[in-house]
Amino acid sequence: MTHAKAPGKIILFGEHAVVYGQPALAVPVKDFFAEAEVLDINRAGIWISAPDIGLHEELSRLASENPLATLVEAVFSTLGINSPPSGGCEAVSSPDTRRTEWGRKLDAKNGIEIKITSTIPIASGLGSGAAVSVAIIRALSAYLSSPLDDEKVNEIAYKVEKIHHGTPSGIDNTVVTYGKPIFFIKDNPIELLEVATPFTLLIADTGIPAPTKKSVADVLKLWEQNPKKMNALFAAAGSIAKTARQAIEGGHPERLGALMNENHRILQELDVSCQALDYLTEASLNAGALGAKLSGGGRGGNMIALSTKENAPAIAEALYIAGAKKVILTEVR
Repeated sequence: MTHAKAPGKIILFGEHAVVYGQPALAVPVKDFFAEAEVLDINRAGIWISAPDIGLHEELSRLASENPLATLVEAVFSTLGINSPPSGGCEAVSSPDTRRTEWGRKLDAKNGIEIKITSTIPIASGLGSGAAVSVAIIRALSAYLSSPLDDEKVNEIAYKVEKIHHGTPSGIDNTVVTYGKPIFFIKDNPIELLEVATPFTLLIADTGIPAPTKKSVADVLKLWEQNPKKMNALFAAAGSIAKTARQAIEGGHPERLGALMNENHRILQELDVSCQALDYLTEASLNAGALGAKLSGGGRGGNMIALSTKENAPAIAEALYIAGAKKVILTEVR
């Protein structure tokens, strides 16, 4: 058996604008995570088990566009395996051997099961899809005695993100793969973000599922209708992200509050906020938060609030009273 886990993530600044070439800041949240196990079973085939979504199926029976099927097949392809076998496998040491057969031949009674579990809420802007992908890639490649490096893991995970989200920026898979705060510009080299002074965030879940693919597509429509206005909004969000980086690396996280409020106003103009998100951001500010904004695709999912450690309990209570289904306290460092 092999095992791997990957954290969730939140976007601090720049969601949606990052798709259009502007910078964004994102951090891993290790308070929740996805896990993948690959184990031998006494049953033929490669079985995918995801109890959280009621899935238990043999790989060949999944639709070709299924993200999990695409993911597993991408790992095989990357390792030079032409097609997944119907049986199980045994570790092999020679790359040349691996390219012609998947370990030794097993009888029809043997196979493997890829079991997936996650504590990350689905469709909430917390990187659940990316975390599942990264965990599976690492567990499966390790099982095949060919663990992939971060760059290759990130590359495969991004392919699957395109199935989940249509035209993703790549920020989710990147921050989840590397497990560190990042300053991200699409198609540019990854820059790890240095956090000079740790700071406290509360993450509040609206309880409203909000697939990122839909909001990304809607923002694209708005851009097509009025590119001049939308580009100006994206540029403003990008400027905020750059200023936020300076505050974080300069040891002044308290300056992030006003930037969060301004970023949220831009996201409202992009029509990706909603009543529940606006209500929670206002509730947190009224309770003493230094700043607040939605995080991720919007239209539901989560919002984040910047707080001192001392005020965090009062803000969390206010968020629950305002309707948050779950509130997580995390420290960015």
